[in-house]
Amino acid sequence: MATPLRIIGYARVSTSEQAASGLGIAAQVAAIEDAAARHGWEMIEIVRDEGASGKDLDRPGLRRALESIARGEADGVAAAKLDRVSRSLVDVARLLDWFTRAEAALVALDVGLDTSTPAGRLVANVMASVGQWERETIAARTADALAARSREGKAVSRPAVSVTTPAVAERIRGERTAGRTWQAIADGLNADGTPTVRGGALWRVSAVQAAAGYRRPPAQPKPADLPVLRRRRSRMTTRP
Repeated sequence: MATPLRIIGYARVSTSEQAASGLGIAAQVAAIEDAAARHGWEMIEIVRDEGASGKDLDRPGLRRALESIARGEADGVAAAKLDRVSRSLVDVARLLDWFTRAEAALVALDVGLDTSTPAGRLVANVMASVGQWERETIAARTADALAARSREGKAVSRPAVSVTTPAVAERIRGERTAGRTWQAIADGLNADGTPTVRGGALWRVSAVQAAAGYRRPPAQPKPADLPVLRRRRSRMTTRP
């Protein structure tokens, strides 16, 4: 006999949503408990994010559920509706990848998503592909918009100091070559009352660096906001 999946139910409602809409906490909990009874899941608990938006994954209840998965204390998370987990296809794709690597189940009852089944994994693959398409589409739209502005002769970025005030740019480069610090150069410009590119009265180090053509090294990628997975023995069984 197959070992029942240990499932954590997940329910969320934002401050603007009412129970009458069908998205209330009670309605979600009832749907999850009914599914647990039908599938023979062992319901560990139901975590709730009340008054939380679905625009990102930074929610205490969801984090708690995912950390339980990462520690091997649960085999999956079930929600009544996919948009209770996330409204973003990009975030859904990230979660699907995370659950795949965790060898755990993500269940969304309204769309028939259950990654512990072959059919559910097919749905997951389609959603992941759509999420990737959405990321690429957003990037392409941004590039197209910038290209269109350029063709129309519109500025796509702030004019360089070397163009707007070449004498100031030359002064900054010269002082920097002479060994002055960025802060010292900024202090000198401020002491002389030299206006900034925008006509302001205060030069900051970042503005001085930009005027000299200095570019900071690319920022390191933001650490993933999903729990780090540990080695765990999956209890998932493939269901038809």
